[in-house]
Amino acid sequence: MQKMPHARKGGLIVKEADGEILIYDEHNNRAHCLNATAAKVWQHCDGRSTIADTCASLSAAPDSPVDENIVWYALDQFSRDSLLEEKTQLPAGLMTNGMNRRQVVRTLGLAALIALPLVTTIVAPNAAQAATLVGPGGPCCTPVQCTLNICNGAGAGCVPMGTCA
Repeated sequence: MQKMPHARKGGLIVKEADGEILIYDEHNNRAHCLNATAAKVWQHCDGRSTIADTCASLSAAPDSPVDENIVWYALDQFSRDSLLEEKTQLPAGLMTNGMNRRQVVRTLGLAALIALPLVTTIVAPNAAQAATLVGPGGPCCTPVQCTLNICNGAGAGCVPMGTCA
């Protein structure tokens, strides 16, 4: 039986929230949000669980089994996002190999849309970007935050300043 790969531990900050998992990758400044299906697959990335165990865990009821391709699709996303200890080699001829979500749904059917693992990734700003000044019309609390160093009015929650002119 095919074993699940190991999830990467080093350099990741992992938080669970409302059935989803939020992962911040400190190595490449990327934040990933795993939906409930992807989160369950991620939790099985321990090197001990099998693909079949993961499919069984994802199945809501015995009469609605989750296809193995769904698990492989999630593993492919994790591998592309460097969330696994090592790159995962998908089985040859696998239905999801190189497919995007739309193609997978078209191939597996509309029912797969509910169970489709989704990993949403954003690039987090580095320290210099996070400290970027507020542009014209943006909220500000001190003149230093304005790109033009001019503030007008008094905005809610701001101590004497309002919005940048």
